[in-house]
Amino acid sequence: MKRLNLSCILALSLLGSLSLQPNQNQLAAGEAPPWAVLKPAMDQSPLPGTQPLTDQADLSAKMIDGIDRFLLKQIALAAENRSHAWQRDLSSPAAYAKSVMPQKQELMRMLGISDPVISGRFSYVGSAPQSVENQFTIYEVTWPVLDDLSGAGLLLVPTGKIHGDVVAVPEADQTPETLVSSDQPGGNYAQQLARSGFRVLIPTLINRDLNKWNLSQREWLHRPAFELGRTLAGYEVQKIMAGVQQLKQSSDDPARPIGIVGWGEGGRLALYAAALDPDIDATAVCGYFGPREQLWQEPADRNVFGQLNLLGDAEIASLVAPRTLIIENGAYPRYGYRTTADGKLEVIDDHYPKLKGKPGKLLVPDKEEVRQEFTQAQEFVSGLKPEAPNLALIETEDAVSSKTRKAFITSLDPEATLATTVKPLKLKSTAHAVARHAAQLAEIERHNQRLLQLAYESRIEFMKNLKTGSLPEFEKTVEPYREIFKKDVVGEFALKLLPANTRTRKYQEGPKTVSYQVEMDVFPDVTAYGILTLPKDMKLDGSEKRPVVVTQHGLEGRPRHTVGEEKYRAYKSFSTHLAERGFITFAPQNPYILFDRFRTLQFKSQSIGRTLFSIAVPQHQQLTDWLKTLPFVDGKRISFYGISYGGKSAMRIPPLVDNYALSICSADFGEWVWKNAATDQRSLRYSYANKGEYEIFEWNLGGTFNYAEMAALICPRPFMVERGHFDGVEPDDRVAQEYAKVRFLYQAQLGIGNRTTIEWIKGPHAIHEQGAYDFLHQHLNWPVPAE
Repeated sequence: MKRLNLSCILALSLLGSLSLQPNQNQLAAGEAPPWAVLKPAMDQSPLPGTQPLTDQADLSAKMIDGIDRFLLKQIALAAENRSHAWQRDLSSPAAYAKSVMPQKQELMRMLGISDPVISGRFSYVGSAPQSVENQFTIYEVTWPVLDDLSGAGLLLVPTGKIHGDVVAVPEADQTPETLVSSDQPGGNYAQQLARSGFRVLIPTLINRDLNKWNLSQREWLHRPAFELGRTLAGYEVQKIMAGVQQLKQSSDDPARPIGIVGWGEGGRLALYAAALDPDIDATAVCGYFGPREQLWQEPADRNVFGQLNLLGDAEIASLVAPRTLIIENGAYPRYGYRTTADGKLEVIDDHYPKLKGKPGKLLVPDKEEVRQEFTQAQEFVSGLKPEAPNLALIETEDAVSSKTRKAFITSLDPEATLATTVKPLKLKSTAHAVARHAAQLAEIERHNQRLLQLAYESRIEFMKNLKTGSLPEFEKTVEPYREIFKKDVVGEFALKLLPANTRTRKYQEGPKTVSYQVEMDVFPDVTAYGILTLPKDMKLDGSEKRPVVVTQHGLEGRPRHTVGEEKYRAYKSFSTHLAERGFITFAPQNPYILFDRFRTLQFKSQSIGRTLFSIAVPQHQQLTDWLKTLPFVDGKRISFYGISYGGKSAMRIPPLVDNYALSICSADFGEWVWKNAATDQRSLRYSYANKGEYEIFEWNLGGTFNYAEMAALICPRPFMVERGHFDGVEPDDRVAQEYAKVRFLYQAQLGIGNRTTIEWIKGPHAIHEQGAYDFLHQHLNWPVPAE
């Protein structure tokens, strides 16, 4: 857990009573702690060479608001610019399929579809088949998908002539039985298709019921999958595609057409499956189609990293051409998790909600928005030769309307006639629906945990091109990995930094220090803010140059908390204490503040292939570039020291900001992928899988960069871990195991073991003020102050 104000207290209650008081050995006899002696500055004059800072607003909240505006504009730009990634060849269906293959492959990568579907056949399970009026028979079936993953649902087989095969995909909160016998929206159409002479396979989807941690079942499975480079949607699309293959293999007519139809979540998955599987001849997407730029408002399980850079719904629809695609502009399912009475997302910025998942709702576009997205899809493929694709829009007020059903079945077989009879049925399989769903959920969870076990070897394979025969060889071969980390993991806004236009004002004074509030520009709408603390005995005229320690707060922290506020004692005023030792310190505001307000920024960022650190990295680049211009700063001796979420920052920012000469990770380092993806009962004490930090999950770290690999990106610069034995973040053995890889790289492989260390502390989640301070004095070449 990363909450300095809440999680530490919880950890302490579990592990015993430990004091969070500052280390009194750091104070001279009779000396008061910083919060007792730091006073507001008598004047608010600026630092020489900077503009006055006159804004009296909350500069931290101002920064978050600006990032929000910036990201919304970047999302809009992504929609405008994604056409540049497409080079459609409309000269023939074969040429078109070849020209859009890169986009299909990218959609598969985004969904995490990387493992091939295995062969096999339907297995008939449960009770005896149920015959309905001698017109069709209902079977409970499973079918193989991956070596440890299967699909499960119902198979409806007509007794007469079979016109075609159909996969009917329910809404997430519908059971397969709903599509056979229910008059609720999106219900009973599978029965009608079976009576019309179509064999129908209905897969089970994971529903949105809340589990015991107040997470939806879909978010519960999606969280670890996302960390491991998969998505829940990807698993379900693979189940559908495997089902298509089972229908094809079990057909007695190789020419029999195959279609797919779905409503709500089923419509989304039907669209994805049709885009990827050329064996699907006709598709009907109902209750899901429209502009996707508000993806960040949707439930967590719909989060697809980088989707909006390449794919809106119109672009995905264009991947289906020239096969038939019917879009129903009708009724949409309604669902909201942590939404207000007027349908807006619940946004909390003063406490942790009892419901731990991401606020989310299913988007319901208006009719005109759907028409516009459909028109765009038409324009993408309108010139395809020899004839225009069969792309149709059906206007209705219903869900999977009779008009849509008729158009869908006649697109599969023009001779087919839609049956007029649909009756309420008492299905024997209903008794097994709950157990079937539970088995499917447990199977995906087990699959995720198996991937977690395999991720260790996956990262070794990923890092195989890093050469450690010599330091020059290492420095050359590590650069491509920094590029991958920057572009594919953290995400980069390839924008030029604005002129800093630095504004400052004097903030506080103590017996040995004076501090300034500092604000500067980074990108349009994006500012950086922090507190610069200077030793009073330092000359500002450039006659001496001193090292800088950037002191980074944790979750919900503010720069002033590291300077001297009493209630934030885990920080132990380390910004001020280090300045009293003669260092210059700068305490930046990082973007992880204001609860839901910052967490939704993560989802806005991820929709365009970025993260919160896509903002934090250029902020730190700007502030360190500015620090280097100060006449009293030694630009080659700027270091990073972060605690908790600041320790998370210590692993992600210094690899990409080469102004940092070293990095110290306090109260965070460990087996990060395990901490995010583990769902077994013993691990959940530490894991984020069931916690309130719903923004914490990062795309495919399991297959790329755990903390040891991130430390390799900092290497050969000095790197240190500060670890309290009674810190509830992770157990000691997990921390030691991950750090052993770092030590092996520095000492055994590169022969620079003196540049890394770990300090084990008999203490909690807090700054220790001993080993890390010694490390800074040593590697920044700054003398230890006399006693």
